[in-house]
Parts: sequence; structure tokens; C-alpha cells
Amino acid sequence: MMPGSPNLNNLPKHIALIMDGNNRWAKKNGFPPRLGHRHGAEVAKLIINACIRRAIPYVTLFAFSSENWVRPSSEIKSLMALFLAVLKRREVLELHNSNVRLRFIGKRDSFSEKIQIGMSRAEDLTKNNTGTTVIVAADYGGRWDLVNATKALAKKICMKEISIDEVNVDVLNKFTSLNGFPDPDLCIRTGGERRLSNFLLWQFAYTEFYFTNIFWPDFDESELQLALEDYAHRQRRYGGQNKSFRADI
Repeated sequence: MMPGSPNLNNLPKHIALIMDGNNRWAKKNGFPPRLGHRHGAEVAKLIINACIRRAIPYVTLFAFSSENWVRPSSEIKSLMALFLAVLKRREVLELHNSNVRLRFIGKRDSFSEKIQIGMSRAEDLTKNNTGTTVIVAADYGGRWDLVNATKALAKKICMKEISIDEVNVDVLNKFTSLNGFPDPDLCIRTGGERRLSNFLLWQFAYTEFYFTNIFWPDFDESELQLALEDYAHRQRRYGGQNKSFRADI
């Protein structure tokens, strides 16, 4: 490997994706918003398959935030229809046959009974798979996650199952939505914005970020590869110093 070239064996174990730009892509191309979301869902499948081929163990998709409910009712209706379509048995079977394990995080009771049943069936069908775990964040917010975790921990303390002195980062983490999964190593956000939008606030403590101006429906495997190559150049210190750092400089 040439000096300064990326170590392409240094792939992230967990990628988080903020799939932004569906509406703007649709507007730019003269399409209604629903077509932007539909095309975005197809791109999500392509990127999941690209991650499977690279044997990336975990992929988390920010599919629907807790703030998205304020969008126009027509757009919400089309998004819910899209959720149902994605949760159809044929779609889930494709992932199941690729050894994918599906998980959903977020406030499920906000969705219709059909969608909740679809989520549960998909999780149950794929629960024993050992390939890439795809985590879908739906009606999810990072602050909601932290409040939920704090409430659950407080209940344990009130019931004297945990003492205050035992509370630390690891204990609180057990009550968060991604408990049992590693924190994301890399977060990719499309669409040109450079913010977290209330996504995985707790879990992003040491995550690397990659921002691109590409709208999500235009994101493809070559764009994913650019993000992975950018990540491979980075040195993750987790608050510490690089081994090559010299104190006398």
C-alpha cells in the first residue's frame, strides 16, 4: 500500500445513514414527493446490498424521525403506504434470503396496526440470521431515546434493583434503543445538510461523519465507496492521542 493511501481493509463495522434529500430530488426533477421517497427506498435496498457484499455487520437507516409527523398529511400518507410496501413478505424474504437480520427502533405505537405487525413479523422471520443486521429507525428521535432510557433506569433505581452509585455509561447504555449493538463507526448524511437532526445523539459520541451534497435518490454504490475510502484515511483516537504524537512539538 502506498504511503498516505487508505487502508481499504479498515471498513466500519457499523454504518448509520441519514437519507436526506428525497423531497428536493423530486422537486428538482419535477416529480411529486412520493416518487422521491419511493426512489429513495430503492436506493436504500441497493446500499444495503452493497454493505452486505462488503460484510459490514451493522447498518442503521434513519427512515422516519419523530419530527417528520409535522409534514403535510399527503406526504405522511404516502410514506406510510411505502412502509407497508417495504414490509411486504416478498421484500422481507429477499433480505431474509441474504441472511439479513432486521430490527426496528423507535416509537412503534405511533404507527398503524398493520405496520406494527409487519415490523414484528420481519423481526421474527430474520431473528436467527447471522449476516448484516439492518436497523431501521422509525418515529425515532435521539432525545426521545435518552428520555426513555432515563425513565427506565429511574424505575430500576426506585425499585432498588440498581443503586445510584452503580450508574455509569455502560449501565445507562443498556436502556437505549441500540443496546446490544456497537455504536456507529461512520455516519453518512446525504443532501448537503451538516447536522445530526436528533439522530442517535448518545451513540454518536465518537462516530466519524461524512457529508455529501448528493441527494439520497442519487446516492449509489460508487458514492458509498467514496465515503468508505474517506473513512479509511481517518485515525480514530476516541479522545486520546495519536501514537505518533510527539509531546515536544
